[in-house]
Amino acid sequence: MIGLILWTTPENKKGMKVRERGILHMRFAAVEIPKGPKTPEAVLRRRVTAAAKRLQRSGVVRAVLPPDFAYLPQLEKCGVRPVSTLALRRQLAADWACTAMEKRNLPAGSTKLAVVSRQLTGELVRTVTELSLRNRYVLLDLPYGGEELCRQLRREYGVSLLLGPGKEQLEAAEVLLLFDEREDLERKNQVVLCLFEGAKDPLPPLVLPPALEEQLPGGADRAQLLAALQEAGALRPGQIALGRGTDFKAPENPEK
Repeated sequence: MIGLILWTTPENKKGMKVRERGILHMRFAAVEIPKGPKTPEAVLRRRVTAAAKRLQRSGVVRAVLPPDFAYLPQLEKCGVRPVSTLALRRQLAADWACTAMEKRNLPAGSTKLAVVSRQLTGELVRTVTELSLRNRYVLLDLPYGGEELCRQLRREYGVSLLLGPGKEQLEAAEVLLLFDEREDLERKNQVVLCLFEGAKDPLPPLVLPPALEEQLPGGADRAQLLAALQEAGALRPGQIALGRGTDFKAPENPEK
């Protein structure tokens, strides 16, 4: 079972007991930690540690956390880690890139998109296929398996890729999608999407159908919660969409 950690008011007298909570028919081991504006940091660290130990005793090794959770060391000491959003990031990668292009007025007919990966995976094939069908210039930096993917796309869809681009071509692309870390790239591209474990860039706003949205609890990291629900099959991939509102911001290039 996946854990769910939420903050609650200091007046909450229930104690930090682990309680089962259902969200979209998925069961979570939920624990609420009292926190107020004047709660000392030392007290919060002790409470988080106590909550993590309770979750660990319940068999929890992964948990959905509150947004901007600052107490990961306390969790990790107890063997509890955050739910990964990697699969969700990669599932949304093509839409994410194209939405970022729209917001920056980058035309699909002339914008160069570079995809970098160390290995051929189903997630990579899906992303490259979607990008190639929606954009004219897609560059693929892949050590092996790229030739067969190029032939497949040309045969099935009549689209082509530029395979094996050099470093200069990758850095000249307006959009860069990194399925793996590349320390040699400066990442001065207009749009950089980091699609590897440990990436710090936040996901753009994510939306669900209203009937599902109203069943989600407040106070949880949205990307982690949706990733957990999707992994368990409580949400289907097509039910999670990128928000198209004016508050969308494409991920900025991280400082080197």
